[in-house]
Parts: sequence; structure tokens; C-alpha cells
Amino acid sequence: MTFDLASAPIVLLAWERGLGLPANSLLVGTAKGRITHAVDSPELTFIRLWEQSILVGPQHLLDAAEAYDDDELSDHSTMLRITRYDGGRGLGTQGLYYADDLDVLQPVHTVHVATGPEPAAALESLCPPDDINDVALSVLEHKFTVMDSGTPDAGPVACSAYTEYQGLLAQMGTLVVPEFRRQGAGRLATSIAAQEALAAGLIVQWRADINNSAAHALATSMGFNVAGLQTQVALQAR
Repeated sequence: MTFDLASAPIVLLAWERGLGLPANSLLVGTAKGRITHAVDSPELTFIRLWEQSILVGPQHLLDAAEAYDDDELSDHSTMLRITRYDGGRGLGTQGLYYADDLDVLQPVHTVHVATGPEPAAALESLCPPDDINDVALSVLEHKFTVMDSGTPDAGPVACSAYTEYQGLLAQMGTLVVPEFRRQGAGRLATSIAAQEALAAGLIVQWRADINNSAAHALATSMGFNVAGLQTQVALQAR
């Protein structure tokens, strides 16, 4: 196991702060079932984490959602149905994975790693637009790009990056140049970034669309534990 449930309160605290929930409302063992929180927000967000479920958004949508159970709200189509009169636009359903300890990968050959935005931007230029949007490397602060050599003209192979969330979690993403996929480059880059995040005292969070089988396979092969789902719908401005 690479996630100790004793660390779950830290994950819940991060989400509690990020969603603006009342203090201690997500502590493990103190709240079961659905927590709703009314906010004047341009989004309706539903999250399931272990035994907890949270729905955050405008009050009239929270009222409409009372007719649905948690399994139904986890379905993207249900959220779109609830928000149909508010111009709901689907933002997808992401699986939420966590790790507070991961094995260090030991590559056979020397690994050349570049940090900073330039190598990551060069890598994005070699990838399909949909993949770039899914991973969103540009918004992840700490970037680690595996290069194909140590020479000045080296090219990028894979990049994994993270940004801190509420000072407790490291939200991660990994992008691999298509020609280098399925060769272990993604696992290597992910391991490097994850170890940096863990060394900084953060719990690593991996979030990926539930239809992205490659991202799911990467997360589970690394040892991340599935903890829940996040479903979001953007609302039309009033």
C-alpha cells in the first residue's frame, strides 16, 4: 500500500479549505453522507472521497440535487440534467488518487532532467492539443522534464509536474511525447516529480478523467490508491 488511511484527514482538510467548507466538517468519522455548501459560484462541483460526499454550488442547484443519490450525481449526465436551465457545460469526471509513500524507480541508464517552463513548453509543442489541455502543465508550478540526452540540443521525452494545493497536497500531471509512450518514460517522470513532492512534505494527488485509461494505468502502476471522484459542471454567467 502507498497510502496510509491515517493520512486521509490531511486530504480531507485540503479539500475542506479549498471548497470553503466549515471547519472540521470533513474529518473522518465525524461526517458521513452528503455535505452541501451553498456558494455563488460559476460551477457545480460534486466530490466523493472515501465515505464522504460533498456538493458545492448555488443553492437552487443544491435543492434540485436532493432528488438524486450519490451514485447518480457521480454520473456526469445527471449533473448536466440538473444544470440544464443554467447553461451547464460539462467539465468531466475525474478519478482522485493519492499516495503518501512511493517506491523510487531506479533506471538502468543515466537520466537527464531539466526543470523550468521552457523544456515543458517544448514538450507540449510535440503533443496533441487534447492531451495538453487534459494535463495542463502550464498551471503546475514545479516541472521536471526528462530529456533524451545531456547535450545542449537535447529534446524532451516526458514531463511530470506538480503544484501545491492548500499547502497540503501536490496536484500532479504527466505528459509524454507520443513517440515515447509505452516505454516507461511517463512512469520515470512521474516518479521524479512525486519524490520531490513527497520530500517537500506533501501528499501526492493524481487526478485524471475516468475515460483516460492511460492515465489510470499510469497511476495504478505507480502505486497510487483510488479514493474517489470529482464531477464538475460550468454554469453560464447570469
